Amino acid sequence: MSSILADAWQTIAPKREDRDGPLAPLLLALTVVTGLVDAFSYLSLGHVFVANMTGNVVFLAFALAGARGFSLLASLAALGAFSAGALVGGRLAVSIGHDRGRLVVVVGVLEALLVAVSVVVVTVVRVPGAGAARYVLIVILSLAMGAQNASARSLAVPDLTTTVLTLTITGISADSRLVGGAGSKAGRRLVSALSMFVGALVGALLVLKVSRIGAVLVALCVLGAIVVVATVVSRSNPPWVHRPA
Repeated sequence: MSSILADAWQTIAPKREDRDGPLAPLLLALTVVTGLVDAFSYLSLGHVFVANMTGNVVFLAFALAGARGFSLLASLAALGAFSAGALVGGRLAVSIGHDRGRLVVVVGVLEALLVAVSVVVVTVVRVPGAGAARYVLIVILSLAMGAQNASARSLAVPDLTTTVLTLTITGISADSRLVGGAGSKAGRRLVSALSMFVGALVGALLVLKVSRIGAVLVALCVLGAIVVVATVVSRSNPPWVHRPA
């Protein structure tokens, strides 16, 4: 148990000499954003995710089978916009990915701008989960999450993809010393899963108990904090900003 807690703490507050510097906590914060926006999209925009594309592939199949409450068009819109966002994020990773601090800042700004637009749409439109507004929000938020995932992939910080948790959770057991593995890094992986859980829980509570706009507004605030922190910690060109060989 102590090793799990130590591993978790090192992920949340890495040592100064850590190869990835402060990238781990920054990616944990982005994982919270994932939970927030997916809670908003699923609960406010119908059965659709803007970050977890595995769910949308399944929902697409459900819609084709005629299951109620699932939209073929909404799932396709999310998948298409997410892919477009990943293209943008991939292009940014190629052009500026050698400076990992700058990549986090630029993609964070892009995400914040897109989420800010979604805040405006939710504020202006009376029923954001219906009509054209629904698809505008799906596309905007899926673009943001696609860019986030592409940049997280380029940053290549182990077990911190900001979205995909199935492999992360699998690794807790499959890599355990109980089965002869090298060690599951359970603390690190549990913190990643917990980050998404917290984001989704907070987002759901805001949507259901407070206001639809609450989840995206909090996501915007978290993104703003990420941009500020990433700008400050990478300003002096520390070793971690350089992509590992």
